[in-house]
Amino acid sequence: MKKIVHRANDRGIQDHGWLKAAHSFSFAQYHNPSKMHFGLLRVLNDDIVSPGMGFGTHGHDNMEIVTIPLKGSLAHKDSLGSIGNISSGEVQMMSAGSGIQHSEFNGSSIEEVNLLQIWVLPKERNINPRYDQQKYNLEDNNNSFVTLVSSEKKPGVMWINQDSVFSLGTFDTVSKANYTIKHSGNGAYIFLIEGEIEIDGIILEKRDALGVYHTDSIDINIRENSKILIIEVPME
Repeated sequence: MKKIVHRANDRGIQDHGWLKAAHSFSFAQYHNPSKMHFGLLRVLNDDIVSPGMGFGTHGHDNMEIVTIPLKGSLAHKDSLGSIGNISSGEVQMMSAGSGIQHSEFNGSSIEEVNLLQIWVLPKERNINPRYDQQKYNLEDNNNSFVTLVSSEKKPGVMWINQDSVFSLGTFDTVSKANYTIKHSGNGAYIFLIEGEIEIDGIILEKRDALGVYHTDSIDINIRENSKILIIEVPME
């Protein structure tokens, strides 16, 4: 097993007043040649957006974009005609494809919104743009991983234009968990949202991440209540 450790306090921090962002990989004004990507995972931004503020209309193309609100609600509008709110307990999947325009705002006048926005390079370029969002239920699947996004079309799982899988799990007891790589040759980027875990002798705390590859299975020791996001991606 090959490993890459990314500590929370080594992320690129940007404070724009209305937006406080922590970048796991080079993004916008943050540039670190040693943190350009993990396989085909290009962006993982941990954003806090002030009440009533957000990202005005802007464009993307040829990128698979997954947004996971951790706290609060985000108002979405795009050039496909999709309009609505995405809240904690939901996940948004957008294939920018040949091109899409969208905006994202914190719809609350009093509460911040904290979200993860994740970009994965696509398998096929210039496909028709596509938008989807779904609720997920971690409470009924406690102490296990729930698949949010996958290249395999399954009920309750959103499709992504890449051999990639996004899994999220909450663990409320000291225990052991396992994740099996779904696509041979893929790596997995384990991002610890909350808690403390141990993988192959490496202890991860809140917002730490570990990229692993050249392995088919990952054993995880849960050291305290934890919320874990695993992003499985091709390594090239």
